[in-house]
Amino acid sequence: MRVYVFAAAMLTLLAVAPAATAREAHRGSALRALEVGVMTDINAFRRSHGLRSLRLSRTLTAAARQHSTEMAVRGYFSHSSADGSAFDRRIARYYPVGQSRHWAVGENLLWSSPTVDAGGALQMWKDSPPHRENMLGARWREIGISAVHVLSAPGAYGGHEITIVTADFGVR
Repeated sequence: MRVYVFAAAMLTLLAVAPAATAREAHRGSALRALEVGVMTDINAFRRSHGLRSLRLSRTLTAAARQHSTEMAVRGYFSHSSADGSAFDRRIARYYPVGQSRHWAVGENLLWSSPTVDAGGALQMWKDSPPHRENMLGARWREIGISAVHVLSAPGAYGGHEITIVTADFGVR
């Protein structure tokens, strides 16, 4: 009898696993589409103001992803890191000054409903003067984007299902 129960449990797990994997793959592709859409929309916004497009930076994207994930897991929303350090120090760990004579970074954050799209994210940032100024910064050359989805976010998010987007801007 014990063998049959174990076998039935394994068959149930095997039947559920592909569905969960498919949901995760869909969510992952939706987040990647959101990230690409945000970058595309920011660049279109910049071009409409006579500014150059930003190049996607692997290192700025890693910094953005780390911060989005940390905020989601720890339940806070801030440009500062969980340890209280300033955002530029956090980003510098991924996007170092190196041999550059000039180095600067900026950051836009948002958290919203899980259905936020690139146009909605861009509009929220356009409606906020500091975020708008960041997007239209003439000095920026590179950008990193991260979108993280959480089913039940702790802390500041009140257990709600949310999406967090981080955009890190840089020049060096």
